[in-house]
Amino acid sequence: MDNYFFLLQIQTAKPVVDTTTPLTYGHLHLKLKKLKLEKERLSVIERDNHLLLEKMSCIMRTKGRIDNKNYYQREKELLRVSQENRAILDRITKCEPQYQVQRWHEDWQRVEKYMDSIARYPRGWYKLQNRKVTWISGFFS
Repeated sequence: MDNYFFLLQIQTAKPVVDTTTPLTYGHLHLKLKKLKLEKERLSVIERDNHLLLEKMSCIMRTKGRIDNKNYYQREKELLRVSQENRAILDRITKCEPQYQVQRWHEDWQRVEKYMDSIARYPRGWYKLQNRKVTWISGFFS
């Protein structure tokens, strides 16, 4: 009887591990952002195709002539701008410089005299000290 009871328990036992399929979420399978981007891309392609079709029909109606309404005006404007640029370049190259190097040099010498008169130590004293330290350290090594 114990064996029968034991077999009955085994047959009616429930599994401990959940082996059911996981839940599926719609937002994970339906990628709305991707669909939106694809729709936008297709609308851009559609618009470009429409523009090309209009241009082709215009060419077919007008026997394929090129649209050059403003060609001569643009060429004239380009010529005017290049002449203005050339005139500005000529003015710049013919202009004399406004600075005077000799005056700058004299001003700098005057400033150096002022700096020497108010300085605590003579100019270049740190270079002399570095030489002395190098000579002394070389003497002892």
